[in-house]
Amino acid sequence: MKKVIQFILNEQAVCIETDPAGRLLDTIRHILGYKGTKEGCGIGECGACTVIMDGRTVNSCVTLNAQAEGRKVTTIEGLSGDRMADVIKKAYVEEGAVQCGFCTPGMVLSTYVLLKENPKPTQDEVRDGLSGNLCRCTGYTAIIRAVLRAAKELSGKEPEKEGSD
Repeated sequence: MKKVIQFILNEQAVCIETDPAGRLLDTIRHILGYKGTKEGCGIGECGACTVIMDGRTVNSCVTLNAQAEGRKVTTIEGLSGDRMADVIKKAYVEEGAVQCGFCTPGMVLSTYVLLKENPKPTQDEVRDGLSGNLCRCTGYTAIIRAVLRAAKELSGKEPEKEGSD
């Protein structure tokens, strides 16, 4: 049975008739056309489907459409032009934290929420903040460097060069 679901997606009001028990991931990708949100595992383990809901990261592959009712949802596309997101994306590129790119939207969204909540994280806090996102390519070292680089740039400090301790 379909039901009208209303929520805010990327600062735009959405009113859609859909299955309330359907996955938010499918609604975002296949009905609304936002392809930055990926399906990896389909069971909430890999983080490729990460979106921000009311300021917190959620796995959209295990989030029901009904759970989005009245909420504010942001995909990677919704961060376009956001200064903080731009700094994060630039740091990922500069640190070589992007290889195949499949996990990148989810990683960037998790980094965004982490740095909003904790502008000066330690390496351990970065690891913890990204623990819901898996990457099969980079080995995480470059990703952690990218997050720390973005944090420094956002705080007004110049990132340290490799090898300077």
